[in-house]
Amino acid sequence: QLRLVQSGGGSVQSGGSLRLSCAGYRDPLNSVAWFRQRSGKARVFVACIDTEAGDTGYSDSVKGRFTISQNDAKNTVFLQMDSLKPEDSDMYMCAADIGSFCSKSDGSYTWWGQGSQVTVSL
Repeated sequence: QLRLVQSGGGSVQSGGSLRLSCAGYRDPLNSVAWFRQRSGKARVFVACIDTEAGDTGYSDSVKGRFTISQNDAKNTVFLQMDSLKPEDSDMYMCAADIGSFCSKSDGSYTWWGQGSQVTVSL
């Protein structure tokens, strides 16, 4: 099974920025998304990208602050997180699956990264 490799994460003050990356996917795994998951809670959608078509989607809570993108080699997806708030603190996980779509449901994805901890303090 393909395992996605994540990097980034860390601790920042409110208003700061972090950049997460998700690598290890390739055709036909063209659909990538980011979810957040607090211990003992369900996964919550953050952003998605159809790396083949270029379509993107965001949750209302991060719209205008987070940006999902893909590198030119089409093997790494980034999540640029700006204007971070304490309520953004969580474990962030990337996911991918075969096809060309941008789904907000965690059930749409089969391959997952190991997770990156994001902590935002006042």
